[in-house]
Amino acid sequence: MRGARMVQKVSSTRGFARVAPHVIPALDRAVHRLTRGKVLLSAHMLPGVVLTSTGARSGLPRRTPLACMPEDGGRRWILVGSNFGRPGHPAWSHNLLAHPEAEISFKGRDVPVTASLLAGEERAAAWQALLAFWPPYAAYQARVEREIRVFRLVRR
Repeated sequence: MRGARMVQKVSSTRGFARVAPHVIPALDRAVHRLTRGKVLLSAHMLPGVVLTSTGARSGLPRRTPLACMPEDGGRRWILVGSNFGRPGHPAWSHNLLAHPEAEISFKGRDVPVTASLLAGEERAAAWQALLAFWPPYAAYQARVEREIRVFRLVRR
């Protein structure tokens, strides 16, 4: 448990927010590809998926490794557009808004999903669950003026 708290503390820092977006996704994509979808390095901290969405402007497939909070025994997933506490919304969140039908790779299995942006009470409840799941999300939200987007993915 002590190691988890240390990781949470480090991941809450501004330095982590500057470096992590350039390092973690690249490593995750490489390891995921080499292990044929069975391993995500970041999943040692949090459960993870590789989201394949359709580019909002390009229309091309975009693969993004992301932390997730599984719900309902792995039949639904919550994704958080924290962008490591950086100012702008992450590109993948724009893609899901434009094209909510997507696919995830979860534990080596490809799953077709539909994404919905949570709002109001539904978002508030999910946000509280997320803060209990990964407390650094509070630090990410405190650093930015935008409301961090929260999506629920449901199997199609």
